[in-house]
Amino acid sequence: MNHLPVPHHPPGVVRLPDGTHVYTDQAPATYTGPQVVHQHIHQAAPDKTVQRIALGSGVGAGAVAAGVYFGPLLVGALTAIAANIAMLAFLALVLGWCVHTVVKSAGSSEGAAAVKNARRLARRRRR
Repeated sequence: MNHLPVPHHPPGVVRLPDGTHVYTDQAPATYTGPQVVHQHIHQAAPDKTVQRIALGSGVGAGAVAAGVYFGPLLVGALTAIAANIAMLAFLALVLGWCVHTVVKSAGSSEGAAAVKNARRLARRRRR
């Protein structure tokens, strides 16, 4: 029965609140009002929070543009600083271990014996 034509139903007549009559296929669409999505700042994504605070306080597009531009730039700079500090801390740790090892070996009885042997060799070479 799919080959049969679809029967055509004439549109109905509707009376509008102002008293006029129109066909249902020509009736104006009902007004649904503005579509507002209400979202709190704490529900926003972290990268949007600064922009929403800036727009909410009325500072304007300049602050939003600065947040968009300088936000990732600040994160990159802080990451680079943290990497430098971590590298310096590792270098200080290695140097501290080296100094500790040298002082420990020079201050022990084995270190004292090594110093005596080095002095004896130096005296023999001078003669």
